[in-house]
Amino acid sequence: MEQISIDMILFLMGAGFIASFIDSVVGGGGLISLPALLLTGLPPTMALGTNKMASVMGSCTSTISFLRSGKIDIGIIKYLFPLSFIGSILGVIAVQQIPSAFLKPLVVVMLVVVTIYTFTKKEWGDISTYNGMTKRTAYLSGVVAFSIGFYDGFFGPGAGSFFIFAFLMIGFDFVMAAGNSKALNFASNIAAVITFIYFGSINYYYAIPMGIAMIFGAIAGSTLAIKKGASYVRPLFLFMSVVLISKQLWDVLH
Repeated sequence: MEQISIDMILFLMGAGFIASFIDSVVGGGGLISLPALLLTGLPPTMALGTNKMASVMGSCTSTISFLRSGKIDIGIIKYLFPLSFIGSILGVIAVQQIPSAFLKPLVVVMLVVVTIYTFTKKEWGDISTYNGMTKRTAYLSGVVAFSIGFYDGFFGPGAGSFFIFAFLMIGFDFVMAAGNSKALNFASNIAAVITFIYFGSINYYYAIPMGIAMIFGAIAGSTLAIKKGASYVRPLFLFMSVVLISKQLWDVLH
């Protein structure tokens, strides 16, 4: 058994709580948790797998919190959940064959479009205008759930933002969009974790305590989002979108 530093565990738990607090609402928590794991000296692949293992504990918790508060539309999610799951599995398989780096410039452009569109539509997402699925929106929603699930397994950054944006586009308010997004993000995370377990790319000594902290972060974040509504979720969504853009742009330029 490898030597585990108590200070390192406490550091990872603190980073995990903060990451999950943010991620439970609008995604992007990996910008905090993954660098924290890399600081432990884990190889990148092991850090990615460990991060997914811990994150799935937080995403499961936030999904349950949104579900119990009635902030997830079961009618649509029960059809989209397996599509996101299957898409993520195929994405993980694909990334074993094709480098994901070529996606970075495209992701920056897409995040910029999402952010500008959301910023300019000041009252967008304050009130739900969703009145049920038509055949057209059902088909498009299925394609989007599968595609973003594939993207999450293949590359990942911004997947939560893209899920939220997609649900806003079909009329959900910000809180329902966040709840639906977490359910689909949970599906894609499970698929990734199963794959990382298969490849033996998870450090359980780090993943489990970090995941426990993420459970509490997810409870705190999702509870605040449900209580505060769009007035809290919208600015956090815009803020994290800008942070994601900055991070991806930095990676592209360097």
